[in-house]
Amino acid sequence: MDLNAVQMFVSVVQAGSLSAGAARLGLPLPTLSRRIRDLERQLNVQLLERSVRGTRLTDAGTRLYEHAGRGIEALLEAEQAVVSDQARLKGRLRLSLPPAFEPWWELLSLFQQRYPDIQLHVFTTERRVDLVEDGIDVALRVGAIAHESMVARRVLGYRHMLVAARALVERLGLPESVEALHRFPCATWSSGANAASLWHLGEETIAPRSVLTTNDYAHLRNRALAGDVVAELPPFLATPALRTGDLIPLLPDSPMPEQQIHLLYPSHRHPSAIVRTYLDFCIQHVRSLVTL
Repeated sequence: MDLNAVQMFVSVVQAGSLSAGAARLGLPLPTLSRRIRDLERQLNVQLLERSVRGTRLTDAGTRLYEHAGRGIEALLEAEQAVVSDQARLKGRLRLSLPPAFEPWWELLSLFQQRYPDIQLHVFTTERRVDLVEDGIDVALRVGAIAHESMVARRVLGYRHMLVAARALVERLGLPESVEALHRFPCATWSSGANAASLWHLGEETIAPRSVLTTNDYAHLRNRALAGDVVAELPPFLATPALRTGDLIPLLPDSPMPEQQIHLLYPSHRHPSAIVRTYLDFCIQHVRSLVTL
């Protein structure tokens, strides 16, 4: 078996496509494609399914990658260790984050201070990305995880909170019950124009009187601070204004459901040294940075 071709195959899988793999390896795309086809003919199996949207691993390709990826990664790590005990991690880390997840910005800044030779590419989106097709190494997800092809590492949990500006509370009073929210103008997060907005508060569920729906929590915070609405916010977006008294928490005895934060990476992709370092760094530092 051509080990150079196997290493090229591993690079294609890690890059997410033949064209990205060719760019990573510094090879012409036709040359790389020919070497992968030669490897498939040598093994008498199809390793990659090719389409206009990119490449996907076949079952045989997944098995080869699981074994070859671990071996190549081990060899590279051994090489780094032999060259210098002080060798610094170098390379590119491609991340996916949800919008307005501000605590992670500080965490990434600290990560790059610790590992200055790692370049970060951060793709911010509300949609569920395909990590392989979009070329993402690690994605941060909020909510339940139900994807068998992903490895999920739980980071922590938190609860959203209802808040309002002091001026709105002085005008309308504090809601004494969940049902009393019906007399308040509300702004709610929604994934789409036609998606229902519900608040689960303690044992009760309410459809608030929404004057605004948006998928941008920063927008919700802006309208709440203006005194226009009651809004649901992640605690890390609400806490600074709560400390100054610009926002007031509502119905603290009726907590919202716990949200789970996970870091995801493909189960068929053996995590590189950079990915493992990033995962460990996040687990170690997130609780000291994220006010939840």
